[in-house]
Amino acid sequence: MSAEREPIFNAPWPALVLVAAILGGYALQSLAPQDALFARYGFSPAGFAAGERVQLITALFLHGGWAHALMNAAGALAFGSPVARLFGLRISGVVAFFAFYLLCGVISSWSYALIHQGEAVLLVGASGAVSGLMGAVSRLVAGRGRLGPFLSAPVVGMAGAWVIINLLVAVVGITPGMGEAPVAWEAHLTGYAAGLLLVGPAAWALRRA
Repeated sequence: MSAEREPIFNAPWPALVLVAAILGGYALQSLAPQDALFARYGFSPAGFAAGERVQLITALFLHGGWAHALMNAAGALAFGSPVARLFGLRISGVVAFFAFYLLCGVISSWSYALIHQGEAVLLVGASGAVSGLMGAVSRLVAGRGRLGPFLSAPVVGMAGAWVIINLLVAVVGITPGMGEAPVAWEAHLTGYAAGLLLVGPAAWALRRA
């Protein structure tokens, strides 16, 4: 007997578009003066306090180096694929997928601004948004492709591991590809929490829960 083989690489196309946006965005970024781009499109609590809002989105597509961009692209592929499958490939599902990603990123940066009110430090990268995808996937792991309960072992275990990892990062103060730039570990944690909490309402709204 022969069983039908699953393709080795079968990531849904919205996840691949997200990966292309991260890598393509950094490729374009590398062709321009970095300091000027960061100053104009990077997110900072000081700028947010002064009324700057578009940077909540644009900062998600800036990165500190190829290692930083590749790391986030890998996370977007790994964790974005299950979420894209959950939401589905209809127009409503695709829109919900990208909106979910951006919303997690916005919440992560906004929370960082609340914690570091008025500080002039710049925040760039998709880590907060990718963390949101990771939080959502913890519930999919618990439910084996569907939404599992909050208090299940996979959800609690993944959340605990992510907290420990980011607390260690906070102590060490470095992350691959960022050099001496500060690590926004608070944004990672709040982005993760946003994805964990919002994936249920999003799936329910799409009638896929």
